[in-house]
Amino acid sequence: MQRLDDRMIIAPGPGDAAALAEVHVASWRETYAGLLPDIYLWRMNPQLYTRRFRRQLMSEKPLEVMLAAEGRGGLSGYCAGHVDNDGRRAEVSTLYLLKTAQKLGLGRRLLVATARVLQARGADSLSLWVLDGNEPARGFYTHLGGLPVQGRAVQGWGGGFRETAFLWPDINGLTGSV
Repeated sequence: MQRLDDRMIIAPGPGDAAALAEVHVASWRETYAGLLPDIYLWRMNPQLYTRRFRRQLMSEKPLEVMLAAEGRGGLSGYCAGHVDNDGRRAEVSTLYLLKTAQKLGLGRRLLVATARVLQARGADSLSLWVLDGNEPARGFYTHLGGLPVQGRAVQGWGGGFRETAFLWPDINGLTGSV
Protein backbone atom coordinates (compact mmCIF):
# COMPACT_ATOMS: atom_id res chain seq x y z
CA MET A 1 0.00 0.00 0.00
CA GLN A 2 1.25 3.46 -0.87
CA ARG A 3 1.35 6.19 1.71
CA LEU A 4 -0.13 9.62 1.01
CA ASP A 5 3.32 11.22 0.75
CA ASP A 6 4.15 8.81 -2.09
CA ARG A 7 1.70 10.70 -4.28
CA MET A 8 1.69 14.18 -5.72
CA ILE A 9 -0.95 16.37 -7.27
CA ILE A 10 -0.23 17.21 -10.90
CA ALA A 11 -1.89 19.05 -13.78
CA PRO A 12 -2.41 16.24 -16.31
CA GLY A 13 -1.73 16.75 -20.00
CA PRO A 14 -2.98 15.04 -23.17
CA GLY A 15 -0.45 12.24 -22.64
CA ASP A 16 -2.30 11.30 -19.43
CA ALA A 17 -5.64 10.78 -21.20
CA ALA A 18 -5.47 6.96 -21.23
CA ALA A 19 -4.51 6.81 -17.53
CA LEU A 20 -7.33 9.22 -16.64
CA ALA A 21 -9.78 7.08 -18.62
CA GLU A 22 -8.67 3.94 -16.79
CA VAL A 23 -9.09 5.68 -13.42
CA HIS A 24 -12.48 7.03 -14.48
CA VAL A 25 -13.88 3.67 -15.60
CA ALA A 26 -12.40 1.68 -12.69
CA SER A 27 -13.53 4.19 -10.07
CA TRP A 28 -17.07 4.30 -11.49
CA ARG A 29 -17.26 0.51 -11.41
CA GLU A 30 -16.03 0.50 -7.80
CA THR A 31 -18.06 3.47 -6.59
CA TYR A 32 -21.39 2.89 -8.31
CA ALA A 33 -21.67 -0.91 -8.10
CA GLY A 34 -25.12 -1.53 -6.66
CA LEU A 35 -26.20 2.08 -7.31
CA LEU A 36 -26.18 2.19 -11.11
CA PRO A 37 -27.17 -0.63 -13.48
CA ASP A 38 -24.37 -3.19 -13.87
CA ILE A 39 -24.85 -3.23 -17.63
CA TYR A 40 -24.06 0.49 -17.82
CA LEU A 41 -20.93 0.14 -15.70
CA TRP A 42 -19.57 -2.81 -17.67
CA ARG A 43 -20.24 -1.15 -21.01
CA MET A 44 -18.11 1.85 -20.09
CA ASN A 45 -15.39 2.06 -22.74
CA PRO A 46 -11.91 3.26 -21.66
CA GLN A 47 -11.01 4.08 -25.29
CA LEU A 48 -14.00 6.39 -25.60
CA TYR A 49 -13.05 8.16 -22.37
CA THR A 50 -9.41 8.40 -23.53
CA ARG A 51 -10.55 10.37 -26.58
CA ARG A 52 -12.78 12.58 -24.43
CA PHE A 53 -10.01 13.32 -21.93
CA ARG A 54 -7.50 14.02 -24.72
CA ARG A 55 -9.88 16.51 -26.38
CA GLN A 56 -10.62 18.14 -23.04
CA LEU A 57 -6.95 18.47 -22.11
CA MET A 58 -5.99 19.84 -25.52
CA SER A 59 -8.54 22.66 -25.49
CA GLU A 60 -7.70 25.82 -23.62
CA LYS A 61 -10.48 26.74 -21.22
CA PRO A 62 -9.18 29.24 -18.67
CA LEU A 63 -12.15 28.84 -16.32
CA GLU A 64 -11.65 25.04 -16.04
CA VAL A 65 -9.15 23.03 -14.03
CA MET A 66 -8.22 19.37 -13.79
CA LEU A 67 -5.77 17.94 -11.27
CA ALA A 68 -4.68 14.34 -10.80
CA ALA A 69 -3.04 12.27 -8.10
CA GLU A 70 0.06 10.46 -9.30
CA GLY A 71 2.13 7.90 -7.46
CA ARG A 72 4.70 5.23 -8.24
CA GLY A 73 2.02 3.07 -9.84
CA GLY A 74 0.64 5.88 -12.03
CA LEU A 75 -2.53 7.93 -11.68
CA SER A 76 -4.93 6.97 -8.91
CA GLY A 77 -7.48 9.78 -8.99
CA TYR A 78 -8.50 13.11 -10.45
CA CYS A 79 -10.66 16.14 -9.77
CA ALA A 80 -12.08 18.63 -12.27
CA GLY A 81 -14.10 21.80 -11.95
CA HIS A 82 -14.86 25.17 -13.45
CA VAL A 83 -15.82 28.71 -12.56
CA ASP A 84 -19.31 29.69 -13.73
CA ASN A 85 -19.77 32.50 -16.22
CA ASP A 86 -20.52 34.93 -13.41
CA GLY A 87 -16.93 34.40 -12.22
CA ARG A 88 -17.98 33.98 -8.57
CA ARG A 89 -19.34 30.45 -8.26
CA ALA A 90 -17.35 27.30 -8.91
CA GLU A 91 -18.52 23.75 -9.41
CA VAL A 92 -16.53 20.56 -9.08
CA SER A 93 -17.81 18.23 -11.77
CA THR A 94 -15.75 15.16 -10.90
CA LEU A 95 -13.70 13.77 -8.04
CA TYR A 96 -12.82 10.11 -8.42
CA LEU A 97 -10.26 7.93 -6.67
CA LEU A 98 -9.49 4.27 -7.06
CA LYS A 99 -10.47 2.29 -3.96
CA THR A 100 -6.79 1.60 -3.26
CA ALA A 101 -6.19 5.36 -3.00
CA GLN A 102 -9.11 6.09 -0.66
CA LYS A 103 -8.87 6.72 3.09
CA LEU A 104 -5.40 8.28 2.72
CA GLY A 105 -6.39 11.96 2.66
CA LEU A 106 -5.83 12.09 -1.08
CA GLY A 107 -9.43 12.97 -1.96
CA ARG A 108 -9.24 15.92 0.43
CA ARG A 109 -5.94 17.03 -1.10
CA LEU A 110 -7.37 16.85 -4.63
CA LEU A 111 -10.57 18.69 -3.70
CA VAL A 112 -8.78 21.43 -1.75
CA ALA A 113 -6.15 21.92 -4.47
CA THR A 114 -8.86 22.18 -7.12
CA ALA A 115 -10.85 24.62 -4.96
CA ARG A 116 -7.73 26.77 -4.50
CA VAL A 117 -7.21 27.02 -8.25
CA LEU A 118 -10.86 27.93 -8.75
CA GLN A 119 -10.61 30.46 -5.94
CA ALA A 120 -7.55 32.02 -7.57
CA ARG A 121 -9.67 32.38 -10.72
CA GLY A 122 -12.26 34.42 -8.82
CA ALA A 123 -14.65 31.90 -7.24
CA ASP A 124 -15.93 32.65 -3.75
CA SER A 125 -18.27 29.63 -3.40
CA LEU A 126 -18.12 26.00 -4.50
CA SER A 127 -20.69 23.32 -5.16
CA LEU A 128 -20.82 19.76 -6.45
CA TRP A 129 -23.44 17.06 -7.03
CA VAL A 130 -23.49 13.63 -5.38
CA LEU A 131 -25.61 10.69 -6.48
CA ASP A 132 -28.12 9.84 -3.75
CA GLY A 133 -27.18 6.53 -2.20
CA ASN A 134 -23.47 7.26 -2.42
CA GLU A 135 -23.17 7.51 1.35
CA PRO A 136 -19.35 7.44 1.51
CA ALA A 137 -19.15 10.51 -0.74
CA ARG A 138 -21.94 12.30 1.13
CA GLY A 139 -20.13 11.66 4.43
CA PHE A 140 -16.82 12.83 2.95
CA TYR A 141 -18.24 16.14 1.71
CA THR A 142 -20.17 16.72 4.93
CA HIS A 143 -16.99 16.07 6.94
CA LEU A 144 -15.24 18.75 4.85
CA GLY A 145 -17.98 21.29 5.60
CA GLY A 146 -20.18 20.87 2.52
CA LEU A 147 -23.87 21.56 3.12
CA PRO A 148 -26.52 19.51 1.32
CA VAL A 149 -28.71 22.23 -0.18
CA GLN A 150 -30.71 20.99 -3.13
CA GLY A 151 -31.84 17.79 -4.82
CA ARG A 152 -32.75 17.00 -8.40
CA ALA A 153 -33.77 14.12 -10.62
CA VAL A 154 -31.04 12.73 -12.85
CA GLN A 155 -31.75 11.79 -16.44
CA GLY A 156 -29.62 8.89 -17.60
CA TRP A 157 -28.52 5.40 -16.55
CA GLY A 158 -32.09 4.23 -17.06
CA GLY A 159 -33.74 6.98 -14.97
CA GLY A 160 -35.15 6.97 -11.49
CA PHE A 161 -32.06 8.49 -9.86
CA ARG A 162 -31.57 11.61 -7.77
CA GLU A 163 -28.58 13.62 -6.72
CA THR A 164 -27.92 16.23 -4.06
CA ALA A 165 -25.89 19.44 -4.34
CA PHE A 166 -23.34 20.13 -1.64
CA LEU A 167 -22.32 23.75 -1.16
CA TRP A 168 -19.49 25.64 0.46
CA PRO A 169 -21.04 29.15 0.44
CA ASP A 170 -17.65 30.56 1.37
CA ILE A 171 -14.89 28.72 -0.46
CA ASN A 172 -12.45 29.81 2.26
CA GLY A 173 -14.04 27.21 4.52
CA LEU A 174 -12.68 24.51 2.21
CA THR A 175 -9.41 26.09 1.07
CA GLY A 176 -8.34 27.37 4.48
CA SER A 177 -7.75 30.85 3.07
CA VAL A 178 -8.31 33.90 5.20
